[in-house]
Amino acid sequence: MSKPGHFASPDDVEHAFYDAIAHGDADLLMLVWAEDEETVCVHPTGVRLLGEAPIRESWRSIFASAKIKVQPESVAHWHGTVMAIHHLTEVLFVGDDPSPHGPLHVTHVYVRGAHGWRLVSRHASAADDGHQAMADAVPHTLH
Repeated sequence: MSKPGHFASPDDVEHAFYDAIAHGDADLLMLVWAEDEETVCVHPTGVRLLGEAPIRESWRSIFASAKIKVQPESVAHWHGTVMAIHHLTEVLFVGDDPSPHGPLHVTHVYVRGAHGWRLVSRHASAADDGHQAMADAVPHTLH
């Protein structure tokens, strides 16, 4: 399957990713992923999916079960010339339930190839603020 479009930046890929989620469209969502058998997606359940077909089917299943709305918030970005890493926090709203689910800690890894930037890895896990508070209390020394 050839990927139409050209993403000029990792931010463009990320906007298209969340737009596809807002539309509940797995095929549109897959347009942001690299065409590589090594692409990986880890959902908050811990399931590790490798390759386009399993990733597409997992998102189809998610979209078929309920309409979801995601509110992403950028935490940190690192951009190189051919790779970028974005750390985000997501809050989810599922179906008509007004109560938020999450937050989730999310890491997106993007690579730049011949056809622009693409997503190669997404890892999402439930946030545990207790551990974050402990990590924040530990002094950080740079050598």
